[in-house]
Amino acid sequence: MAHGARRATGSDDDMTALALDSVGAVRDSIRDAASRGVGLRIVGRGAWLDAGRPVRAGSSLSTRELAGIVDYVPGDLTLTARAGTALAEIREATAAHNQWLALDPMGRDDGSIGATVATASAGPLSAHFGTPRDLVLGLEYVTGSGTIGRCGGRVVKNVAGFDLTRLLTGSWGTLGVITEVTLRLHARPEAVQSVAVPITGRADDLTRIREALRRFPFTPYACEVLNAPLARASNAGSAPIAVFRLGGNSEAVDAQRAALVELGEPADIDGDCWTALRVAEPRDAFVFRLSRRPAEIGSVWTEAMTIADTCPGTLVHARPVRGVVRCVVPANASAVEALRQLPASELATRIGERLNSDLWRASFPPAPREMDRQVKAAFDPDGVLNPGIFGELE
Repeated sequence: MAHGARRATGSDDDMTALALDSVGAVRDSIRDAASRGVGLRIVGRGAWLDAGRPVRAGSSLSTRELAGIVDYVPGDLTLTARAGTALAEIREATAAHNQWLALDPMGRDDGSIGATVATASAGPLSAHFGTPRDLVLGLEYVTGSGTIGRCGGRVVKNVAGFDLTRLLTGSWGTLGVITEVTLRLHARPEAVQSVAVPITGRADDLTRIREALRRFPFTPYACEVLNAPLARASNAGSAPIAVFRLGGNSEAVDAQRAALVELGEPADIDGDCWTALRVAEPRDAFVFRLSRRPAEIGSVWTEAMTIADTCPGTLVHARPVRGVVRCVVPANASAVEALRQLPASELATRIGERLNSDLWRASFPPAPREMDRQVKAAFDPDGVLNPGIFGELE
């Protein structure tokens, strides 16, 4: 066992599991696995292990113990943390300086920053602040051949070039194990207000909201359209609804709220609805996104609602600014059969998040490209890291 490694027991998959607390231990474990021809399942804090395509690996490598804030410069609005650091720890540290990391991925705040970046997970705040690719300034990582590398930097402005930071962000640990992340922070706003506008739940509501947001001289911190089941689960109402998170100084927030009258009469709602929205999905649900150009959000919503009608109890929410609709389908036999029979979409791109192995094969088959294979071979020539997700060589 590599120095700095701790063997974990009780894994759900009966895997040999290593929790590593140093970059050297990560490097040594990867080199050992490569020499033995063993695939490694890369794990953060283990909060989202059922996400992503099935991984073919007999051992897991966890960065949970590789945790802690390495550097925080409030004056530069930057923070560097090891991969296993919980989002809650970053939130607490930055709050002391009236700053925040504007990342709110779906799920609880006990997830790690490394896994959030590796999966490029984003929540409602991405409507205003962007996705992890917009907030990550630099990374430290270990490739499948055991090489420790760094990309980007610890300042907001970096030299332009081939952007490895963006390549590794969202690569699901298939190109390198992320061990450290440098992040862009934002100052906390003077005022924040959450409001809801009732809608009918039809596709033209989505189109109308998206067009209004394009005309408004501001972008809300968040704007989500919820179907009735998700509105109830998020404590935002009992019917389809559009919820907005407004931020800035007091005058700006008042002006933003006044502009929303164009869409309907805004009503105050508890800000806790955003947390409720992020944790509303059942742990064993099937989750996927439908994505298209924002201008086509109405058609994508219609497709999602057709799925919801076929699978009762489905939670649906849309982000009009980004053209994304997310579906959370109850995991039962009838849903499996319904999703298996989904015709190929002529409009939306389907992006799986959590599915069983049967649905991955039937409804979300991989479409590997030669470029994917070449990138995978360059970073992980022996196919050690999360085999089965990306750029398979066989």
